[in-house]
Amino acid sequence: MKTFIIGISGVTNGGKTTLAKNLQAHLPNCSVISQDDFFKPKSEIETDKNGFLQYDVLEALNMDKMMSAISCWMESPRHCLVSTDWESAEEIPILIIEGFLLFNYKPLDTVWNRSYFLTIPYEECKRRRSTRVYEPPDPPGYFDGYVWPMYLKHRKEMEEITWEIVHLDGTKSEEDLFSEVYEDLTQELAKQKGLQVTA
Repeated sequence: MKTFIIGISGVTNGGKTTLAKNLQAHLPNCSVISQDDFFKPKSEIETDKNGFLQYDVLEALNMDKMMSAISCWMESPRHCLVSTDWESAEEIPILIIEGFLLFNYKPLDTVWNRSYFLTIPYEECKRRRSTRVYEPPDPPGYFDGYVWPMYLKHRKEMEEITWEIVHLDGTKSEEDLFSEVYEDLTQELAKQKGLQVTA
């Protein structure tokens, strides 16, 4: 079965989850997998030399379990995940995967039909992060001493990526971001349907 898989990645508090949910509400036959649902328990998270818990690394996530969920959806999109209502058998099943470390994980390289990366400036990111409640809570100095440097490191690693990633300005309004991505996806899905018809 032909499927369409969207990756939404980017900086912490950049708007990934909100964008994914908005898209899911408007796209037919659409499911969402969130990378945040695959964090290992705190007891399995390493600490760095500063005593900071290393949550912002792939090793903090059960990626095998996440890949299993993705594979399950790819094999049977209708039955594997709780999805929005299936509107039409003719519609291509869509999966949105959202998370902060998607494009740094090599086994996912081949699945993307469309990739988006949200960025916001340091000050805005720090401000947004300070308004969120985490479990466990961010200790003093965690954002500057760990979270932001890890984001910059992962973003630099992405410079080697060869496929197209659409960069999004996370300071735009929720509505503007949704409109920008929805319009882009509508065009991409129309191309896929065209390919499907001619295949």
